[in-house]
Amino acid sequence: MTERARPPTGRVIELLDLADRTIGAFLTRITDAENLTREQWRTLVLLNGDPDPDTGDGPGHTMGEIAIRAGVPAPTATRMVDRLVADGLAYRLSDPWDRRRVLVHISRTGREIVDRAARSLEETIAGVFADVGPVAQRDVVALLQRLASATTDTATTVTPPAAVVTT
Repeated sequence: MTERARPPTGRVIELLDLADRTIGAFLTRITDAENLTREQWRTLVLLNGDPDPDTGDGPGHTMGEIAIRAGVPAPTATRMVDRLVADGLAYRLSDPWDRRRVLVHISRTGREIVDRAARSLEETIAGVFADVGPVAQRDVVALLQRLASATTDTATTVTPPAAVVTT
């Protein structure tokens, strides 16, 4: 009996699934050590992006942006941010352009957690890429960015499942 060759797409999906499980296991160790849920981790990573060089503050994000990024309904995102604020990992400020809006920012402690975890994750990934040349590394990053963009475009049009609960 001969084995049928899988189409490349099937193999790519299989490998991405394996990579997702591998990264997921690594992130679980980090989030468990920091007493965070994966959704809270995603939120801290979002809030950590592009800090102002003078203040260290990021641009801040709305609850809607946080809900989409974390993959949770808006009420769950609000409770999740309440916990991050209570734990000193994030804080809320009024939007300077529209006082009715509240923006969530990462605190120094939250940034330290993300930075510590990112360093550990980068060490792990560096070991995987140790024998891969810089051109191939850039190609991998470019392909992953394209995949992330496709996922982001889809995520903004899909309502997160109501069954996800974070407390």
